Amino acid sequence: MTDLVAADIGGTHARFALAKIGADGAIALGEVETLRTSEHPSLDAAWETYRARMDRPLPPAAALAFAGPVASDKIQLTNNSWHVRLSGLEERLGVSRLTVVNDFEAVGHAVARADQEHFLHLAGPDHPLPSHGMVSILGPGTGLGVAHLARSAGSGYRVHATEGGHIGFAPLDAVEDAILARLRERLGRVSVERVVSGPGIVSIYRTLAELEGRDPPELDDVAIWQGGLSGEDDLAVAAIERFCLALGSLAGDIALVQGGFGGVVIAGGLGYRIRETLRGSGFARRFVLKGRYEELMATIPVKLITHPQPGLFGAAAAFACEHLETRP
Repeated sequence: MTDLVAADIGGTHARFALAKIGADGAIALGEVETLRTSEHPSLDAAWETYRARMDRPLPPAAALAFAGPVASDKIQLTNNSWHVRLSGLEERLGVSRLTVVNDFEAVGHAVARADQEHFLHLAGPDHPLPSHGMVSILGPGTGLGVAHLARSAGSGYRVHATEGGHIGFAPLDAVEDAILARLRERLGRVSVERVVSGPGIVSIYRTLAELEGRDPPELDDVAIWQGGLSGEDDLAVAAIERFCLALGSLAGDIALVQGGFGGVVIAGGLGYRIRETLRGSGFARRFVLKGRYEELMATIPVKLITHPQPGLFGAAAAFACEHLETRP
């Protein structure tokens, strides 16, 4: 049995939990502590807050998943002001074994290891993800994460993190042309993350208002999501439907780019929150709307991972792969 601290560091929240990895590779997570990143100046400060809340010594091992590239010594989180220097991090955290991965690399490990009961069917053929082949993974939250999982029969799996959330936004109709134009005025180049993310709903909402000649109050993304999901704000309802269309288009594009013909998995808290809305929206139609490749797209199962903490679970799984050789 190996004990460690698993952490999932995003743009808005830093989540921590104790994890146990059994000799057979089974992973069990303890109670999750969620801290707001805006209330802590650095990872080190958040770690100390977590240590104090635990009121006991932490295990000398950790797995950290960061929402940003982790290839260099200095990590700059994409939607968070923290800068994390990896050199000397073990000493600062008081650990002797450390795994550091991109947050969606961690989600990829979670997709590889989660039980079938933790997947909700969204579109395409309703069968489990295959034991071999490529699976594309993406998820909107504060930003937009993208990764892919390569499975080989008899030889385990590999997860590859990407920065696919920063490819250009590709509109498919006049409404999306207007969304792009609005964002381009302010940003110049417009990445897909500016639309297909939690905060992206604001630009969708304001664009729809302009197209309809309406002047709604200035609402933040939280208020728009609340108004749309509750059905209290008809413009927010329309904005969420438009969001689902854009997410469907993007999911299909990512599958084509990565060769994710074994399946596509939507991840993240926002995806889970709107899961029923996604199932009743135009998401599935947009996913397959790829011209000459519609027949191929219709063969791809699209799932949503429902594990309550895929980032933490996946970070622990990545630690097991690096340090314990328990990759299935």
